[in-house]
Amino acid sequence: MNNDIKESIANTIKSLDRELREISLKIHNDPELGNKEFHAYKLLTEYIESKGFQVTYQAAGLETAFMAKFSNSKSGRRVGFVCEYDALPGVGHACGHNIITVQGLACALALKTLMEQNLVQGTVVLFGTPAEETTSGKINFVKEGVLQANVDYAMMLHPFATDGIYGRMLALDSADIEFFGKASHAGMAPWNGVNALDALMQGLDNIGLLRQQMIATDRVHGIITNGGTAANVIPAYASAHFYARSITKDQLKELKPRVDNCFKAAALATGCEIKMQWGKLGPVEDVFMNDAMALNYKHYMEQEGITYKPRFDEEQTSTGSTDMGNFSYAVPSIHPAYGIHTTAANHTKEFAAAAKTEVAHQDTLRAAKCLSMTAAEVMVDDELYKQVVDDFKKGKPQ
Repeated sequence: MNNDIKESIANTIKSLDRELREISLKIHNDPELGNKEFHAYKLLTEYIESKGFQVTYQAAGLETAFMAKFSNSKSGRRVGFVCEYDALPGVGHACGHNIITVQGLACALALKTLMEQNLVQGTVVLFGTPAEETTSGKINFVKEGVLQANVDYAMMLHPFATDGIYGRMLALDSADIEFFGKASHAGMAPWNGVNALDALMQGLDNIGLLRQQMIATDRVHGIITNGGTAANVIPAYASAHFYARSITKDQLKELKPRVDNCFKAAALATGCEIKMQWGKLGPVEDVFMNDAMALNYKHYMEQEGITYKPRFDEEQTSTGSTDMGNFSYAVPSIHPAYGIHTTAANHTKEFAAAAKTEVAHQDTLRAAKCLSMTAAEVMVDDELYKQVVDDFKKGKPQ
């Protein structure tokens, strides 16, 4: 790739430094839960529209989702970048979505500048995807066909304590579980009741026993959302919210019926009725990393002095889950991790504090520069793009 492209990307991102820092802090200081990110939505749509992008509001049928597009060619390749901006209850931006917003904006604006300078031909699209932590807004973009209709490949970065390319992001589905029993006086006539909370607790015990026979990379975990209303009343109703995770979406299909049976058996044993519903939109899929793009990004990061563990070692690490996995099975995608000078784990108050620092901001801009260079190289290098498509077709399950 020629030096003009590299210099343009570096200069554009450097020029945006303070603007993006201000946006990051505004989002971090006003954490909003999924599908309620009204401040972040307004801030980002107004900003990206002021930069010359054509904005689609409430994209994919979601109130706080958007799509912003810029193009200088109808025939060129089309790249998509991603912003996430929802927070977590109690710990705010403990997954660094304020700086995920920064990487998405930086990359989109860097590619737009290249197009304005006619250094590349094509289209850049920025997707604003709400509720990554809860209802997984990216699934809507895939199910509605918005992603596939607008881009040929997609990219985003995620902050962690360390840099990585191939750490496993697990497939995930969520279940809402309800038990229905019969209320009775817990002291006077408990034998007249059918205890919904007992059913739920027995289901939890069954899950605990199941874990010994689960594959080591599988995960089942959840919370009780309703355990009754009074200690002296046999609970007629109890409910829980659970996650099941597996290393691939196909393995998740095998795990879910086993989880079902744990709770159904508890209902049978206690005489309760059960209602169990898995995620309405469908599961969050594992991230299917595109090798050609991943290796290109890794090359640019190594030029910045970043070192990586061997791929085999990275693949032994299971982290969280992300709806970027759904993007990755729809179009060729990458989702590398980058370190932000912290030892804290994601989803902690310590990580939220780290995501606000100046050094994390600079880490984000550096990684965004490398991701932008990868995106540009896929646009201008026919052989690389062919490899991207081949890797996608070769590895994608039918």
